Amino acid sequence: MVNGLKEVVYGGLRFYVFDGVYEPAEDTFLLADNLDVCEGDIVLDMGTGCGILSVLSALKASFVVAVDINPQAVKCAKENAKRNSVRNKIDFICGNLFDPLRTGLRFTLILFNPPYLPSEEEPKTWIEYAWAGGADGRRVIDRFLMDLPRYLDCGGRLLMVQSSLSDIEKTIKLLEERDFKVEITCRRRLFFETITLIKALKV
Repeated sequence: MVNGLKEVVYGGLRFYVFDGVYEPAEDTFLLADNLDVCEGDIVLDMGTGCGILSVLSALKASFVVAVDINPQAVKCAKENAKRNSVRNKIDFICGNLFDPLRTGLRFTLILFNPPYLPSEEEPKTWIEYAWAGGADGRRVIDRFLMDLPRYLDCGGRLLMVQSSLSDIEKTIKLLEERDFKVEITCRRRLFFETITLIKALKV
């Protein structure tokens, strides 16, 4: 804790986690440990949370766009970008998935740690949007996959984490139907689920 704030340390960098913002966990670190950012990449960090993936990406990428539906998360991520000296390389946007992005905007790498836990109830607080995935855990995932091809360059990559609780095989099938070459790069077994890192190349 620093000045009453939670703090997460990763790769020698320090990140605040404000109240009401998703704290980086196993799914976040699975993405962070396998982050595939190249010099010159234009990165979209969808559901940025405290901004850890945006900041790590900005260390190599040309530019990063970070989106979150939670206004507290956007404020937190901005603070962490300033704290780690990459604020000038990240544009932060508050909004729902691709809705706030202008038509024609394209990325070479999209990162997504979606809300994938099955939940019958609608989110009642901002932080619940980080994990509540609808009855089958796919409400947000399916909408994301529908719009994804319009925002990813040919040859661009998707890195996405998903849980065994929300039908990973369906995600792979939907990506392949949209002309993506899909690879499962790694898995981590947790207490009640397995989280999987999906890498997809737009061909």
